[in-house]
Amino acid sequence: MSDSSLARWLPQPNNGSRREQLRACAGAICGLLLTGLSCHFLLAPDSASIYLIAPMGASAVLLFCLPASPLAQPWSVVGGNVMSGLAGVLCVKWLGASVGVAALAACMAIAVMFLTRCLHPPGGAVALTTVVGGATVHAAGFEFVFITVLFNSAILVAFAVLYNNLTGRRYPHTQQLASTHPHATRDTAPSTRLGFSPDDLDAVLRQHSEVLDISRDDLQAIFLQTEMRAYQRRFGVVTCADIMSKDVLHVEFGTPLQQAWRRMREHEVGALPVVNRGMRVIGILTQSDFLLHGGLDDYQGVRQRLQRLLQRSGLSHSDKPEVAGQLMTPKPHTATLHTPIIDLVPLMADAGYHHIPIVDDEGRLAGIISQSDLMAALYETRFAEAAA
Repeated sequence: MSDSSLARWLPQPNNGSRREQLRACAGAICGLLLTGLSCHFLLAPDSASIYLIAPMGASAVLLFCLPASPLAQPWSVVGGNVMSGLAGVLCVKWLGASVGVAALAACMAIAVMFLTRCLHPPGGAVALTTVVGGATVHAAGFEFVFITVLFNSAILVAFAVLYNNLTGRRYPHTQQLASTHPHATRDTAPSTRLGFSPDDLDAVLRQHSEVLDISRDDLQAIFLQTEMRAYQRRFGVVTCADIMSKDVLHVEFGTPLQQAWRRMREHEVGALPVVNRGMRVIGILTQSDFLLHGGLDDYQGVRQRLQRLLQRSGLSHSDKPEVAGQLMTPKPHTATLHTPIIDLVPLMADAGYHHIPIVDDEGRLAGIISQSDLMAALYETRFAEAAA
């Protein structure tokens, strides 16, 4: 056998970092331990039995190693295990326990999971367990499914929701069917209007008859990131430090609103970063903030309302915003000096950001990039490529 033929049978490299591997291992041991102890004390605290079925080990692999997988979502886990258990119990009651019935139970479990849209690989093991689990499981029957299997699955999923979100993994991994425009119109997001579109992806997925262990929105995100990386390779990497405005107008938390507004108007800027004494960005103050808090969405009496907002009340305690920090948007999205500008495209085109503060390696304000800056830089890059 040649080396190339042998390579096809070897496992692919694991992309998970060491930290991610440790995170998954810790989640599995904690989740299974909590599930086993909870079921023991809830179901039979005086018994020496262990109310933790073997397929939960396989469910834990999916829940903590692959929380984004469609096979690991709450309905897939709970519904898949319970439906498979029911298929196994029914097969045993109708046909008895044998090797053939065990195979039939697994087959029926897969069919039911497809039908109820809760495909979960450990469900096949649950179906086998109900057939080959012995007299105790056979005697329990539906009680085994609706108590042991259901409790095991529900508790493990509940812990997975808590653990994955606390460790930075979105779970449940809800499906985003389409990119939405920031202005809530029927238009698709600007970044998807060139290159492949969501409709293109949907058309290909309809032609692909196999089950994919990846969600549609994750697949779309991977394609978009691949396109951006290919763009960087073709046109070179332009960083935020190359195009940002360095002489940045900014305010502090306690800057009076009237002074902040006057600064924005005098310099014709649409946003001011809000910094602390260490020049670290704590917020951003935009013209939209003035419109929102001043009730200026009603165009009648705009001038009077703006004057009331900017005028100081003279009181030590007032419900009316008096300084920039009370009006700002806290914890704004920032980028670093080394961030490629192509990474800002989805933020400004799709998420609706108009200004992004740029910070240095120590987190201090170093510049700001507006939509105009980004458009000019992308145009220059394209123009240089065409000239070449």
